Amino acid sequence: MSHSPVTTNPLIIMMINMTVVFIVLVVLMYLIKLIHIIDPTKPREVPKSDDEDLPLVAVKSEPSTATPPPEPEPVTQGVSPEIIAAISAAIAAYGFAGQVKAVRIINHEGTPWRASARINTFSRK
Repeated sequence: MSHSPVTTNPLIIMMINMTVVFIVLVVLMYLIKLIHIIDPTKPREVPKSDDEDLPLVAVKSEPSTATPPPEPEPVTQGVSPEIIAAISAAIAAYGFAGQVKAVRIINHEGTPWRASARINTFSRK
């Protein structure tokens, strides 16, 4: 008894394979929908209590005797107004709605990254 293929027609083989693939995809789709329905990591809805409907009462605090922190001094040398404007625009684009009061240059000459770049540059030559 010899085993021979049912068909040798490539179009019929293609249709059978495509049907199997789409059936598997549909089963996976419904399995994913089922997982979304019974998802254990989804936050549960907490029933609203009656205490949340009450308005909050403001309590007047005692005046503070501590002195306010001093205003930072504006940087007059080393940072051009264009750089301060660019930094302020970047901070505003990030979502900070305050005002930039001071911009200071951190020790950029002695950072480990810069030292590593110098060492790597000199060692290659």
